[in-house]
This record gives sequence, structure tokens and C-alpha cells, in this order.
Amino acid sequence: MTTLLTRFDENVAARPDTVACHFYAEDEWTTQTWAEHQRNLRLFGRALLARGLKKADTVGILGFNRPEWAASLLGTMAAGGAGAGIYTPNSPEQVRFILDHAKSRFVVVENAEQLAKVEEVRSTLPNLEHVIVMDAGDVRGDAISFADFLDSGADYPEEDLMAVQESLDTQDLATLIYTSGTTGVPKAVMLSHGNVIETVYAFAKMFTVTHEDVCFSYLPLAHIAEQMNSVVLPTYTGSTTYYVRSLESMPEDLRRARPTVFFAVPRVWEKFMSGILAKLNDAPPLRRGLANWARKVCYKVTVLGHAEKKPGPFLALQHKVAGKITFKVRHALGLDRAHLAVSGAAPVGRDVLDFFASLGLTIFEVWGLSETSGPATWNRPGSIQLGTVGPPIIGCEVRLADDGEVLVRGTNVFMGYLHNPEATAEAFDGEWFKTGDLGGFDENGYLQITGRKKALIITAGGKNIGPEGIEGALKECDLVADAVVVGDRQPFLAALLSLDAEGLERFGDAGDNPVENPRVREAIQAHIDDVNQRRSRVENIREFRILPRNLTIEDGELTPTMKVKRQPVHENWAALIDDIYGG
Repeated sequence: MTTLLTRFDENVAARPDTVACHFYAEDEWTTQTWAEHQRNLRLFGRALLARGLKKADTVGILGFNRPEWAASLLGTMAAGGAGAGIYTPNSPEQVRFILDHAKSRFVVVENAEQLAKVEEVRSTLPNLEHVIVMDAGDVRGDAISFADFLDSGADYPEEDLMAVQESLDTQDLATLIYTSGTTGVPKAVMLSHGNVIETVYAFAKMFTVTHEDVCFSYLPLAHIAEQMNSVVLPTYTGSTTYYVRSLESMPEDLRRARPTVFFAVPRVWEKFMSGILAKLNDAPPLRRGLANWARKVCYKVTVLGHAEKKPGPFLALQHKVAGKITFKVRHALGLDRAHLAVSGAAPVGRDVLDFFASLGLTIFEVWGLSETSGPATWNRPGSIQLGTVGPPIIGCEVRLADDGEVLVRGTNVFMGYLHNPEATAEAFDGEWFKTGDLGGFDENGYLQITGRKKALIITAGGKNIGPEGIEGALKECDLVADAVVVGDRQPFLAALLSLDAEGLERFGDAGDNPVENPRVREAIQAHIDDVNQRRSRVENIREFRILPRNLTIEDGELTPTMKVKRQPVHENWAALIDDIYGG
């Protein structure tokens, strides 16, 4: 059977000395070839088998994006096990929960900071036997360095590892994705080898990704989107991965890597847009006017391209000049080579899509969940409807339940939740996975996501309202960073908003306390009034409160991929919500 590992070996055989990845180590950028990558993952798998790893055993992986993360995941797969990624911001208790729930006998940690989390809870983890540390200088106690762990695998017969790898079946467990827990305790999504290979096949076929492409790895590898983007896709296609040094260095590293394939969550695209607009607004009038003209021309040409149409002679002539101007903006961002720019993990605003279209960069919006191995629907070249998440991917079917819930079945749908048969049974209606998302189809059969069932607000008047669309509209205001709509079982809707630092800078003098600044509040109210005019009365925001800080991962209000966790937000800001409704 063809598995991801089979494809890996085929790519190594075809191009052993080409670059598999770029990464930063010992104060300099360096590379790893495909042959070196294969050696590391096989040694990792052999070391696991030498220590008694059994089929479907799990290995926890707790670290930032780097080659060792990929080698750990793929080496575990080769040995018949499954990697269980853990988000680096997780607390010791959250780390303990995953390692205990997955019954992991092994955990790979990045450095002293992550090792300390494991050490703090290790006495409560009876299954955990081996701790492997990527940074050799941070090894302590009975932990072993990653390099020494690899070396220990050399004594285990490689042919025995290959026998395990070749015995893998499509139904065998390949990887565990722990959900972000936006609505409760995280669940472990079990993805099979069949799920992984069929999904990446559809991905690569729809967008013609090859060994000549360059991917950029910076979002958490514990998340399905980044795991598919910067480990699974390069493994399948033989493309190169650029591992970012840190989130802080991401803009600089992006300009260095200049990837051809780039995935981002909406917040990242919003930050890019905000930064570009700030520079355009600060430009001299003549340059600003020229840039605005170029953006209008490029937008027209880009939208024509979405339907595989060509511009007329005059527009094409204009585009020769305008395209050079917008190219410089994309080059400054590091996305001048990107033929596949993707937004997913949360709804992205139409204003963001239109903005990048005006720079000649099409953002392909994707929709899916961990349970669908990432993508379930996707806009694709020559057939794009901005504002939708596209038609189903190859091998996947999508339909709506009577209440508007989006249902999915196909080769990409997961095996079930680990150690949770009740949740697994509840998640399916026959063969159809109940996604929890609400949506509808346009006249072309393209899916539009309108909200989450569990996020629905039921007003005191009994009206069901999905808050996500309203929140997206509120965030179109330059001053707003976060927006959370509240009003469940209340007579009207209200919003909790936080302020965007870059937007405030462009706004001008907001004083020492912008939260209370009348000019800031008036500007936000004007935007809310505009949003209200475009929506039904029951969807109007009647009041708002400005939070004294942004929502954060550390305060439990955001997931590591920057999705809002509503319950913690309601708990943390209960006093403000009570103030709105006179509680």
C-alpha cells in the first residue's frame, strides 16, 4: 500500500541530495538534505522499536517548528506508532492531560522550558518512560538528547523497521490531533494513514504542488493545518520546508524564504494588511495615489483570473505598469513567489480577500476541521468565489442537515476520538460527520460557513443569531483587534472589543488612555452604526465595551491558532458583561 512514508522514500530515491528543509541552528541558517532527513526519521523509528514501541503506541511531541519535530512524527509513523503534538504555550497540567490521555511512553521536548513542564507532572504519568530533548545542552536527569536517541537506534536492524513500515495499512493510526478545546476538554482526533495520504493527494492535485515548491513553517505543528502544510505536503511532494526561527522573526524570515506555498490564519493576513496600509497611508500623496490606482487595476485583473478570463487590451496594458508596483509590495512582504496563498482555521473577512486581490495575490480560502484531516472544501485556481470556502475537495462529500449543520463524509474523515466512543458516536449521523458548523451553498455549489452551532446566541426574544459574521464585520474597523459578540438570553446584542495598536497609531493622538478617549469611542461607534445598517434589527449591536487589553492565549481566551474561546472570555470579562445588562 502507498503511504506517506512510501512517498517519502520515493522522493529520497529521486533527489537524495536536494534540500528538504532550511533551519536556524548555532547562530546560522543551515540545510538538511532528503537523505539526511530519511536517516534521522529511520534512526528515530529504530530507537523507538528498540525500546519496545508497539503498534498504535503514541509519542508526545512538545516543541516549536524544527526538523526534529518532523523526524519525530514521521519516525513514529514508520515504527507503527502515532505522534501526539502538544502546543508549546500549554501549561504543565495541559501537557499532563495529553500525555496521560494518549498513554504516551515517550515524549520529545524542545528545550529546558518544555522539559520543566514534563518534570513538574511526571510523577502523575505512570506510562511515561522516556524523555527526549531536542536541545542537547538542556538535558538533565534521566532525559536523553535527541542526537543520542538517534545514535541508539543504529543498533536496531533497519530491515525490521522497514518491515513494520511496509506492513502499515490504510486503517492504521498515523497521527493524533488534540482539538483546541474551545468548548471543553480537548479530544484526540485519530487520523489514519489513509486519511493522511488521500487528503494530501487531493491537496497536491488541486494546486499542482511539486518538489520545486517551498513551504513556510511557523504556525503550531500540533495543529492539523500546519502539520499538513509543512510536514505532510512536503513529504508527499518532495518540496522544501523553511522553518521560521521564532514568531518574532517571522516577517524577516518570510522575506528570506519567499515561499511558493503559504498558509495563514485570518489574524496573520489582517496584520499583513494593516502593516501595508500603514505604509501606504504614510507615503507622499503622489506615491499613494499611484499605489491606489495600481491596486484598482490589479484587482480587476485578479478577479478576472478567478474565472479564467483575460483582461481586454487596454486593461492588460495598464496591468503591465500596475503589476510592477504591486509586485514590489508582495516582494517586500516575502510573498512575491507565492502561487498558493491560503487562509483557514477561522473565517476571513471579505475586505482582507479583496485587499490582497488588489495586490495581485489570490488567497484561497479553505474550510475543514481536525476531524476532516484539515481541508474539506477549498476554492481552487480558475474557479474562485470570494467569500465562500469553495466546493468539496477530491474524495469528499458535503451536504446540509435539516437545521443547516454542515455534514461531511469521505476518505478524509477521521477514525474517531481516542478513548472516547461516546463522543465518536455523537459526532456521526450514519456515515456523515456532524461538523458543528452552520452553512449554505450558493448557486454554484460553493459552501458558505455562517457560524458554529455551539456559538449560537439565543436572545431573550428567542431569535437564533450566529455571532461570527457580526464579529468579522466589527473587525473591519481599523481600531478593532478583537471582537466578541455577547447577548445570550439577553434582550439585545452587545460587543466586547479590544484596540489594535497599529490602528491607534494611524488614528493619531488617542491620549494616554485610548480606552476612554471620546474620539476613539466615536470612531468605533460610527463603524458599528454602519455595520448595524447592513444587518437586521435583531442582529444590531446596541452597546459595546472596550477591553483594557487584547485577548491572549495565556489568559485562556484564544487557542494557539488565535481562535476565540468564548466561555473563558465570558468568565474573564463577566463584570463588563454584567455592566452592559445591569447584572
